[in-house]
Amino acid sequence: MTIRVLTGINTTGTLHIGNYVGAIRPAIQASHKKDVQSFFFLADLHALIKCQDPDRIERSRLQIAATWLAAGLDPTHVIFYRQSDIPEIPLLSWMLTCVTAKGQMNRAHAYKAALEANVENADDPDAGISMGLYSYPILMAADILMFNAHKVPVGKDQIQHLEMARDVATRFNYLYATEDKPFFVMPEAIVDETHEVLPGLDGRKMSKSYNNVIPLFEGGSKALKEAIAGIKTDSKLPGEPKDPASTSLTSIYEAFSTPKEYAAFCKRLQEGLGWGEAKQELFEKIEAEIGPMRTKYEELMKHPEQIEEILQEGARKAREIAIPFTQKIRQAVGLRNFAHFSEMKRVTEEKKKVSLPIFKQYREKDGKFYFKLTSGSGKELLQSVAFDSGRDCGQVVSKLKCNGLCSDSSVMALIKDEETLSVQCVQLCPGVTREDVEEALNTLRIAEEEKRKKASH
Repeated sequence: MTIRVLTGINTTGTLHIGNYVGAIRPAIQASHKKDVQSFFFLADLHALIKCQDPDRIERSRLQIAATWLAAGLDPTHVIFYRQSDIPEIPLLSWMLTCVTAKGQMNRAHAYKAALEANVENADDPDAGISMGLYSYPILMAADILMFNAHKVPVGKDQIQHLEMARDVATRFNYLYATEDKPFFVMPEAIVDETHEVLPGLDGRKMSKSYNNVIPLFEGGSKALKEAIAGIKTDSKLPGEPKDPASTSLTSIYEAFSTPKEYAAFCKRLQEGLGWGEAKQELFEKIEAEIGPMRTKYEELMKHPEQIEEILQEGARKAREIAIPFTQKIRQAVGLRNFAHFSEMKRVTEEKKKVSLPIFKQYREKDGKFYFKLTSGSGKELLQSVAFDSGRDCGQVVSKLKCNGLCSDSSVMALIKDEETLSVQCVQLCPGVTREDVEEALNTLRIAEEEKRKKASH
């Protein structure tokens, strides 16, 4: 079975080492698996929630696309696209919105945090809260459910949104899908516990809001070295034993080394390795991995038309999946093409004709007359015994149509007129129950009644 994995990248700024370690690198490594179909998208519609600076959005989309490609994302092996290039996604988002309870959205973490902050500041509870922020989890659900992703790499703060996506999918399936053919699979969250949150220069989570990040490509090797030099450490001199856990330097080193290299690095710090030398080693370790990527990144940034071509091809591949799937969703909710009404009516009527059970009377080589009852699908339900005349055979068929079965024995019996004696003349075919036959006979009686009503009009 091929597993679909979907990864979204918000486009509100440039990426740093923490993004690379926590998201980019593991996602690209996972995309190389043979049994995985990977979807990577630039979440530029989500970006509009936080940022209303068009130039920043434009620049960020380009930088982030170039970053993923430079880091090794293979657009021929994965589906790499911009969210805004797939119009079916916002359409699905609206259809999901219409089946999602407002109360559920009231419990979303981002909305609740903004609401509580306003209350604490004695502001209007909804001050600065857009419908984009409020409805963010539903758009995220549409991103995931459009491609029926089985797994979605997320941070811990996004797990609730995955749970909401599952709830929304369940509700939609309940309303519009059949039990054996649900529209949506249930996505699962993938959380990287090892390097999910990389500490920044001051030991807190690496974040631009804290101004404690190590740049990935921007500024070149010079900016990388300067940032590493700014990692907070204690004042112990070279030769003095140092506590590896006292600084984020060791955690960052661990993210770019093998367990054996990391253990040796910590031991040397305990033996007196100087902080300056340790930072130089960290710089060399990171530069060895991302230096070649930076060269590719800079080349891509010089040729944005190449990135555009890659993304357009990715959008084409994504829409090959999205368009037919959306058509099924539209059909399910009633957004149908009017021209299909006549065709649907004709097909329905033909199906009714084909699906009716039927009695078949025939004469065998022995000169005797027989009949059998078959279902609309062609399955044999009843088989008669031999009759001396076609008239007798036909009378029994008429009685079956009118009265149904009237015995519980394996060889079914028919009451003839008002007599108490029964004439055994039909038997159930293998695997058929009395209820199967009664259902078929009832279907025939209803069809005959409808036919008489139409004729009387």
